[in-house]
Amino acid sequence: MSAARFLRQVAAGALTVNAVPHAVSALRGQPFPTPFADPPGRGLSSPAANIVWAAMNLAGAALLRRRPTATSARVAFGLGGLGMAFAVAQYFASVPAVHGKRGR
Repeated sequence: MSAARFLRQVAAGALTVNAVPHAVSALRGQPFPTPFADPPGRGLSSPAANIVWAAMNLAGAALLRRRPTATSARVAFGLGGLGMAFAVAQYFASVPAVHGKRGR
């Protein structure tokens, strides 16, 4: 697999995982940080904005994924998802608004 294809699969995995907390928060009717918030990524966005952001992430993942059949492509997708899961968990643990506290 080429490096470009590997990176596409990693990015697709990351986008897929990033869509999950936004979609879950929106479906629960709870605000959650998005790039559209003020300040971006730290303030809270409405459930509707979170649905839009989750959909954009999933659309990007679908465009990047393009039916990989090789095991290496699946591994790259999984690695991207796993890496993003750790990054998102660490980032949102530091955002006071997610925990019901006022931001800085």
